[in-house]
Amino acid sequence: MGTTWELLKKGNTSSLMAALGNAGVAVVKGIGAAMSGSGAMFASAMHSVADAVNQGFVFAGSVLAERKPTKRFPTGFGRVINLFCMAAVLVVSFMAYETIREGIHLLAHPAAATSFWLNFWILLVAIVIDGAILWKAMKEINREARVEVKGASVIPSAFRNVGRAAPPTRLVFYEDIVATLGATLALIAVVVTQFSDFALLDGVATILIGYLMIVVAFKVGYDNMVGLIGVAAPKDVETKVAELLLSDPDVRDINRLRVLQEGRAYHVEGYVELRVGLSLADADDIKLRLTMLLLRDPDITDVTLGILEEDGVRTWNAAPS
Repeated sequence: MGTTWELLKKGNTSSLMAALGNAGVAVVKGIGAAMSGSGAMFASAMHSVADAVNQGFVFAGSVLAERKPTKRFPTGFGRVINLFCMAAVLVVSFMAYETIREGIHLLAHPAAATSFWLNFWILLVAIVIDGAILWKAMKEINREARVEVKGASVIPSAFRNVGRAAPPTRLVFYEDIVATLGATLALIAVVVTQFSDFALLDGVATILIGYLMIVVAFKVGYDNMVGLIGVAAPKDVETKVAELLLSDPDVRDINRLRVLQEGRAYHVEGYVELRVGLSLADADDIKLRLTMLLLRDPDITDVTLGILEEDGVRTWNAAPS
């Protein structure tokens, strides 16, 4: 029980909070859609259901990904989260299909929506809740990217650093952008159809929300496919690792360096060239020192270094293009 609780505490908090928040919003939107017959409200409810299911899946995946390596799986379970995110993509895709189909039906057979004020307040509350979840995801992105920002600077910084965040956080970020936009579109459709004769806007807004869900599905699916294959870390992370290695007084050059990203964890492999004249014991001590130096970074989980004697030829470009 203790081990399970420890794993749960390590799970991605953004996805857990998003799952709980979207589950509540989905119930309220579903009631509103059933009572009013609004297609835009139905589409927004479908999206909230998809978000809640996805983010619940992703939280479960983030918990399993924290399991320690075993003899059978010596590199750990970090990529399990990518599999769960891919499952979430399937859920989003199905919900998007149903939403678009409902929108097409509403274009062919426009329906007069009722309970205007009920829909209005439900969607307004949904925008606030989805916006709050999105704001938390943005702050989580900056925290995982080790970026210190405050106030409105959180927003542009989150967009710049989203690629360095964990897969669950990225999924919450993308989905809640669409959730907030979708609820806003639904609110606009409810208001316009109430005070004008443009009944087709209900179907148009429903289809737009469905297409926004497809965009999220493709984006999240692509990111996690890349994660499953194995992707190089961002250039600034590689440069930081190289600078740490070259800061050691006994290191003369880096012969080869590869930094792989797995979620928000990094695996470092490389060969460093040491100064001439060192004994094997001294070189081994330096390698251990360099390994421990890199492992001080909480995002670097695995380091494999080889050592070579300096060959007099500069190999590593300290400021790669």
